[in-house]
Amino acid sequence: MSNLIFTNAHLIDPETGTDSIGWLQVSNGRIAARGDGDARAQGATIIDCGGKYLAPGIVDIGVKVCEPGERHKESYKSAGLAAAAGGVTTIVTRPDTSPATDTPESLEFVTRRAQADAPVNVVPMAALTKGREGREMTEIGFLQDAGAVAFTDCDHVIANTKVFSRALTYARSCGALVIAHPQDPGLSGGAAATSGKFAALRGLPAVSPMAERMGLDRDIALLEMTGAAYHADQVTTARALPALERAKANGLDITAGTSIHHLTLNELDVADYRTFFKVKPPLRSEDDRQAVIEAVRTGLIDTISSMHTPQDEESKRLPFEEAASGAVALETLLPAALRLYHAGQLDLPTLFCAMALNPAKRLGLDSGRLSVGAPADLVFFDPDVPFVLDRFSLKSKSQNTPFDGQRMQGKVTATYVAGQEVYRRP
Repeated sequence: MSNLIFTNAHLIDPETGTDSIGWLQVSNGRIAARGDGDARAQGATIIDCGGKYLAPGIVDIGVKVCEPGERHKESYKSAGLAAAAGGVTTIVTRPDTSPATDTPESLEFVTRRAQADAPVNVVPMAALTKGREGREMTEIGFLQDAGAVAFTDCDHVIANTKVFSRALTYARSCGALVIAHPQDPGLSGGAAATSGKFAALRGLPAVSPMAERMGLDRDIALLEMTGAAYHADQVTTARALPALERAKANGLDITAGTSIHHLTLNELDVADYRTFFKVKPPLRSEDDRQAVIEAVRTGLIDTISSMHTPQDEESKRLPFEEAASGAVALETLLPAALRLYHAGQLDLPTLFCAMALNPAKRLGLDSGRLSVGAPADLVFFDPDVPFVLDRFSLKSKSQNTPFDGQRMQGKVTATYVAGQEVYRRP
């Protein structure tokens, strides 16, 4: 279907911050027109949305697909199907594969496999240092030519400031975006929880929220020195927010994201050492969670992502300290975000600004919009459908979700990539 018209839809437009009833026409993979009232076009297929919601497809920064090296945890096919079912039309993949995606050849493998197997758009990031070891920078220019949209060592913090400053300087000369994990590695090493009464009662090794602020403060100082473009992958504590606000006010090229888990869960959810709730950085206090939600509302935090990290049963069925960190979230990102909408904390245009428009803008993509001429990457969803999540129904190969058995509200009806339907709810 190359010519579609969606009618009677709540159009969620993050660019204008509006939620309005109208119609939207798709032609040849792009948005051709939109307006209010009824629309008719010769030869077009009419899709009546019945007053449900149509929004730009989610652009998810920081998705781990375990090819090469750990294909049993997640493949491009399974990740693509999970993304489509979750309304994610573009996944931005992390380079923390085995081996790391740190050469043009390994990046070419990722690109070819994604194009062959995934029904959604896949844009890769590459490692900032070779092997993500923090010692020698990668060939940033060649990796850009091969298609890398950003450079990151993921949760491996580059402790050597000279190496990091040189990498930032070189990235700036190439016009490349650097994505970093703001954390002091000395303080956070070995931590499984956020320090406080709860962690002490549970006997868990913990890290102070100050470790995040110290890591961000260091990175901001290096940004002042190098002038590079920088994105903090996860800001999760109230203590880090003033530093981020000052850096933006001072005109640095800095943006920040947070994960859906840190917006919707807190440290108490770990309860009886449930390892599906073990993520990195660890879940924070309720005060931190509320502060981060407010930062998303005001635009201080720019993006929301799934930080999709598949782990197999063997990696999670261990004592809490020894269990692997991470949770899958491609399919649960939207319904979890809708918790904030139903709670009256964030409206839908703000949510889709953080989940679609801002990530696309930061990476230089033309998606994440409902404007005429933009790619017809769309999610059609009903925010009010209640359900109980069964992790075994997820399309990911790994089912390590903290939302298993929880009541949720909001489901994707259909997902479109370049005007082609890639998912429809049974």
